[in-house]
Amino acid sequence: MDNIIELIGINKSFEDEHILKDLNLYIRNKEFLTLLGPSGCGKTTTLRLIAGFETPDTGKIIFEGKDISHIAPYKRNVNTVFQKYALFPNMNVFENIAFGLRIKKMNEKIIRDKVTEVLKLVNLSGFEKRKINNLSGGQQQRIAIARALVNEPSVLLLDEPLGALDLKLRKGMQNELKNIQERIGITFVYVTHDQEEALTMSDTIVVMDNGIIQQIGTPEDIYNEPKNEFVAKFIGESNIIDGVFLEDCMVEFSNHKWNCVDKGFAKNESVQVVIRPEDVEIVAPEKGQIKGKVISDRFKGIHYEMFVDTGDFKYKAQSTINKPQGSMVGINIDPDNIHIMKRCGNEA
Repeated sequence: MDNIIELIGINKSFEDEHILKDLNLYIRNKEFLTLLGPSGCGKTTTLRLIAGFETPDTGKIIFEGKDISHIAPYKRNVNTVFQKYALFPNMNVFENIAFGLRIKKMNEKIIRDKVTEVLKLVNLSGFEKRKINNLSGGQQQRIAIARALVNEPSVLLLDEPLGALDLKLRKGMQNELKNIQERIGITFVYVTHDQEEALTMSDTIVVMDNGIIQQIGTPEDIYNEPKNEFVAKFIGESNIIDGVFLEDCMVEFSNHKWNCVDKGFAKNESVQVVIRPEDVEIVAPEKGQIKGKVISDRFKGIHYEMFVDTGDFKYKAQSTINKPQGSMVGINIDPDNIHIMKRCGNEA
């Protein structure tokens, strides 16, 4: 799959604050890529650079093989959907979507055909004459997407477009957006701080913090193989334990030697061990590789959440079977569910 966008050596500052630090990013044609990170990490600035609303201090932005670093936004074949949809309340649905086409002085029949087609795409056929103020938040969001797509951009940029929706509607729109992207077959670049959104929709996730890319990978890679402590903590929940890598496929933590699948670390290297709560198996004390005491148990709907104190670490565990506070339990962890990371400060 060819790259449609390349950001090479990008630096960007606002006054004395260095927002992006030597950023290199390659976005493939027809993929759904999400820029994920906390507020202030640089994800929206990256999106605005692609759109042309900002220019880099240093570095290049390559779009479809051409340097567009200093090209005006309207000359770029990209469109942007913001959290605030910026729809025109004095225009009906049809006129809102047709606005950009009229500026291009397109033939009226072509405009009608394009608007009809894009409304069908976003499942709002028959809404042409509706007033914007009479639409729900989810419908307004889909109109904003339709208005962006009717211009047939090569890339659609989306800056936290679901942020204003309630939880139930937001979850529904996650599936809707992914379906739209797959049907039209163009590149989506999506910005969010919501880990679940990123994991649900993306082909590729770019985790950012403090202007630096921390990890790039598929949702499965990012969740199951976090590169560092920041990614492990930011994506889902994790038990992060100090350990010693004894040799390939063998690590020691919690006063126990564990089989694992990781290789390539130095013998007796100090490492960090990541274990997701759902991978902590609670068993009878005599059947556990280690054992501890349940110090907290909470019902979470689809599972119970427990904290088990083994003396050296308090493990968070998720299980469909509850063990009440005060119970002694055993803990087993499958080798495939033990992930080894370099300890912070050990990285070369």
